[in-house]
Amino acid sequence: MWSLLLAATGLCPAAAADWDGTMPPYQLFPGDEQLDIGGVAGGALFSNDGNGNQAVSGAAKLSPRLHRDFDSGLSLGLNATLTASDVLSRGRYGGDAVEQAYGDARTGLGHLEIGQVDGAAYQLAVTGPKVDDQVSLDNPQTTFFRDPSTGHAFTDIFALRTEIGASSNFAKLAYVSPNLFGAQLALSFTPKDVLPWLHEGPHLPGRQAGIWEGALKYADDFGPVSLSAYGGAAVGHAEHKPAGQEGIIDLGVGARADYSINDDLTLSLGGAWRQSNAYAFQVARSFQGATTRALQASASATYESWVVGIEYGDGDAGKIPGAPRLDLAGYQASLGYNFSNSITISAGWQRLNYDRSSGAFYNALPRIGLDAAFLHLTLKTSGQAR
Repeated sequence: MWSLLLAATGLCPAAAADWDGTMPPYQLFPGDEQLDIGGVAGGALFSNDGNGNQAVSGAAKLSPRLHRDFDSGLSLGLNATLTASDVLSRGRYGGDAVEQAYGDARTGLGHLEIGQVDGAAYQLAVTGPKVDDQVSLDNPQTTFFRDPSTGHAFTDIFALRTEIGASSNFAKLAYVSPNLFGAQLALSFTPKDVLPWLHEGPHLPGRQAGIWEGALKYADDFGPVSLSAYGGAAVGHAEHKPAGQEGIIDLGVGARADYSINDDLTLSLGGAWRQSNAYAFQVARSFQGATTRALQASASATYESWVVGIEYGDGDAGKIPGAPRLDLAGYQASLGYNFSNSITISAGWQRLNYDRSSGAFYNALPRIGLDAAFLHLTLKTSGQAR
């Protein structure tokens, strides 16, 4: 990372000549421990049909990890993910400044985590291919549409997220097994109280007081074809329930296939499906009749450093008292280029169509269509997952 900064300012001509575009995490070695500081930053320039003007949005994340590795193969660590973003780049955590804060133990028998971390099903989720995870139609970090009546992202009312995410980043215990003959198992439990000072979810009537999650993933190669699939579930119970509310039930499956035609060209196809009794996937609104479903399907082609892809998404949220039925359909086409493991850029077009059974959107109609063209740049340290 420091070589990049020096090269960009011209203070290190040799670094500029030798730099291959990869930014390693910054490392320190205090005593017997090792501190790795990684990060990811993304910025989007886009134009939508709301007013025809260009706009920008972005987010930056810093991910320090302090760990000690033992000769036995045991590794103990403390981890965090700190985020700064604008209103359109708050992602699935809703703009939490501390997205993750947890301790972990990594051994040959698996990976154990305790603290503010993703749930088991989300960690093993499989979906269709995405050109750029940050601005994907499904589970995006950045959206391109603001609701002028609230000043918030329009997709806050109902976002397409096919990965199971009932426990979000609430404090929990999580275990992920090692890969054994292509299979991997994950389990997690989100209790009412687990650790002081960590995010425990919303404190309001209908709060889910305990959420169990489990998932099974299988991945293997069959000649030139690589297949992966998963199935997962999350169940919980609500406390101080309003009339008609019930415990969370969140189910999901996904699959993906990658076919390597040669060393340069790979074709990918896949999709995911999710169903929850949480209205628009809002975990504190798990009502009878609030069944919410989401479907994602996508395909891509990768040639050397180029990738082109299309995505389709569909979702519906059942009507509950005080909130209408919502329907969502989305389409996206995008083109990306990977300069290195650390620098990627993508451009594309996205369309979202929303319908509601009663009331009106900010356009004074029960239906609204949103279009955007975008350009998105991502910078990240090597090994950074997101």
